[in-house]
Amino acid sequence: MGTFFQTIEIAASTSGPFQSVDALVDTGASYTWLPSAILSRLGVAPLFKSQFTLADGTTIERDVTQIVVRLDGRNLFTVCIFGDEGSMPLLGTVTLEEFGLGVDPVNKRLIPVPRFLV
Repeated sequence: MGTFFQTIEIAASTSGPFQSVDALVDTGASYTWLPSAILSRLGVAPLFKSQFTLADGTTIERDVTQIVVRLDGRNLFTVCIFGDEGSMPLLGTVTLEEFGLGVDPVNKRLIPVPRFLV
């Protein structure tokens, strides 16, 4: 699958201030991941720690929080992981699902997908 970047705006609360971030759309990542320095500048504090398994099978522990993501003019709270310094921002599948978006890998864009209540 091809990869691409999506510009999102992030904030600690719905009142902002918002910061634009180019995030790699990563359907292999459950959660959105942002370098800790970005979250700290916004005044976002960790809520708890959790363990995560990386693609290579390594288990890591990271701080977790909630942030506001603005995408296509909509603001939603989403889970966000405090990433390593210098790491690439990732837009994970939980955030995409919350926005009702899927990935069009051919055209490298986000597309609306049906939502189901089953």
